[in-house]
Parts: sequence; structure tokens; C-alpha cells
Amino acid sequence: MTASPAPASTPPHPAELAADLATRARAAALPLSNVGSAARRRALHAIADSLLRDTQTLQAENVRDLDRAPELGLSDAMVDRLRLTEARIQGMADGMRQVAAQPDPVGEVLEGRTLDNGLRLQKRRVPIGVVLIIFESRPNVTADAAALCLKSGNAAILRGGKEALHSNRAIAAAIQAGLKEAGLDPDVVQLVPSTDRAVVGELLQRDQEIDLCIPRGGESLIRAVVEQARIPVIKHYTGNCHTYVHADADPDQAVAVCLNAKTQRTGVCNATETFLFHRDTVESGLADRVLTALSDAGVALSADGPLRQASPGLRMEKATDDDFAEEFLSLRAAAGTVDGIDAAAEHINRFGSRHTDAILCTALDAAEAFTQRVDTANVMINCSTRFSDGEQYGLGAEIGISTDKLHARGPMGAADLTTYQWVVQGSGQIRT
Repeated sequence: MTASPAPASTPPHPAELAADLATRARAAALPLSNVGSAARRRALHAIADSLLRDTQTLQAENVRDLDRAPELGLSDAMVDRLRLTEARIQGMADGMRQVAAQPDPVGEVLEGRTLDNGLRLQKRRVPIGVVLIIFESRPNVTADAAALCLKSGNAAILRGGKEALHSNRAIAAAIQAGLKEAGLDPDVVQLVPSTDRAVVGELLQRDQEIDLCIPRGGESLIRAVVEQARIPVIKHYTGNCHTYVHADADPDQAVAVCLNAKTQRTGVCNATETFLFHRDTVESGLADRVLTALSDAGVALSADGPLRQASPGLRMEKATDDDFAEEFLSLRAAAGTVDGIDAAAEHINRFGSRHTDAILCTALDAAEAFTQRVDTANVMINCSTRFSDGEQYGLGAEIGISTDKLHARGPMGAADLTTYQWVVQGSGQIRT
């Protein structure tokens, strides 16, 4: 009699999978918080070595994802973010080593003093615990997130998008191999093995095991996470960044910075999407010079009436409120005129996303006034918005650029994945 074939294994229920991931992460987090800096540093170097050894495997798996990009309807910007070149894999490894070389935030004394009653008081950095990170398209986030969570003593649960499924699995396998080589629990970094969105919904309810969620991706993803979560969420909303050209801006500098801010790489959150010009720059011809340079570089422009009138030789669509609110992530930009710093700040605070905004000027008082009036995580003075980046800030890798105000803002490094505890040492004091 022929034996019947074994039944296919049934995928775990989303609630069961979420419970398993969260429980294992919590169990791994507690010992990790007591692992010394040297051990975590060795693990980061071991992971970097593992990533480089697996370069061919990572690229082969990445090709499988790239081949599926057309059927998933990915934009050119998303395909660019998805692609794993040899240089980007090297960059992931370099990021690991840069994070390893940084001072350990865990245990840092933020403040300390002795009270009148003799109690010695310290405020120390400690790990947050278990961090759930949800992201789309960019597989290098898998490595960056693992590096920063490990450096800060946190366990990580990582959930990438379906468009990068094979790439993320390969990177996660390399990370866990490095952790094992360094003698750490591989459950310190776990990749959610399912693309079922129900699993994410279940994870967002696990407030007893998971301490924080950081979503990285489109605004719809982030809003969906916020609506479902029972755990705290640090939001990384869109990068609708602005560059304001003040009346006294250096002309050559303004052209160079604006070109870089828009065209150096378009599909990223710190590229400038809207250019604002002081009305005096329209009369002086500086606005036309900047817009002409952008147009010559292939940027499709939507502009307000004064700019279109001052540059009749340029083909520019009429700018609408929707244009000013848009994160284009492409060779498109909006442009408008303002009467000065107050008006520029009003425009940015209305249409911007509190990500990164720049002023080009020569007067220090103008730069200070702009800084005080614009509600943004990063103010750039006479430089490109493209510098708003954890690596550029010396953070090594970054977990993202927070547009929130609590508890972290701007590019988030390892220190931003810590909280603090008060340690009070006495000698038998009692309160009366």
C-alpha cells in the first residue's frame, strides 16, 4: 500500500506568529541589556564580515526582488531604493563598523548630583528593550536597524516590505550568522518571516513585550501603524523639504546648493521638493538663474505667477497647493515667491513635513530668524538639505529621520534608541 503524502505545513496564525516573535525578542533583550560594550562591538564587526562574505548571495536574492518590481508597480524611486549594489553592501558593512566605533550610549551618565540629605543621584542611559521596526523598499534598513539596536542594547523585530522579501531574508540570515559567531542570541535580531499584514497588526498589540515601534515608509503605512498600535510610535513622515533663497544669498552658492539639493539623488526623503525665493531675487534675476539651472538639469517645475512671468523662457506649470504639499521623490519640484523670512516660515510650516528645511543667505540675523521660526527637525544654513542624514551627522547608520518631537527628533542614532533610569544611592537615609 502506497503511503499518503505528508500534508503541507500550515503557516502559523498571525496572532501565534506575533506572540512567538515578541516573546523570543523579550527573552533575548533582557540578557542583552547586561552584555558589555566590548561584546556588542565584536558582534557588530562579526555581522559586517558576514555581510561581505555573503555579497554574492545578497545580490542574487536582490535580483529576485528586482525582477518582481514591475508586477508590483514600483516607481523608479522605489526600485532605486530596493537595489543592492556591491557598493551598497559595502556601505552596510561600513555602517556596522562605524556604529561599533562610536561611544557606547548604554550606561552614560546624563546628569548627577548629591542631594542635601546625602543621597547621590544619577540619570543613566539604558536600552529601551524591544523595538519593532517596519519599513518598505530599502533592504539596507535591515542592517542599519540591526546595528543601532545592537549598539544600544535593544532586541529588534524587523518587518520589511514584500517588495524586498528575498533581500531582507538574506541580510537577516547574514546578521544572525554574525550574532552566533560572536556568541550572542540570534533572537536579538529577528525578521518577521511573513508578509501578511495581519501579523503586523498583532505585533502592534503586544505592548507587554514590545516597547517601541518605528515605522519607515510612505505616509499611509505610518498612519496605519499609528491607528493600530497599543505601543508608542516614533513617526518618520514624508520628506517635503524646502530651500529658501533669501534676498542676500550668494548667487553662485545658491545655484550650486539648489542643484545638489534637488538632483544629487531624487528618491530620498532629504531631497528638496520646494524652492522659495525672496521677491528681490525675482527682480535681481537670481531666481531665474536657479530655476534655469534646475530646468537644464531635467527638473520639471511648477511655479507661481511671479516666477513664471519673470522666466517666460522656461516651461513651468502653474503651482497649486497640492504641488507645494507633494513629496515628489523624482525630478519634479515646486517653486514660489515670498516677501521674506516670516512668509517663508509660514509657507514651510503650512506645507512642510517638519523634516529638513534650508535657508541660503549671508546675514547671520536672517539665518537665526529662519531657525527660530521654522518648525522643523533639521535647519540647514547655506548647505544642501541632502546633508540631513545620520551618516553625514557622524551617527554611522541611522534608524530614520524622526519628524516627531518626542522622544527623538531628526536623524536617529544609537543614543536615540535609549531611555534613562534614575539611580539613587544612599547610606541608610529614611524619609520623614
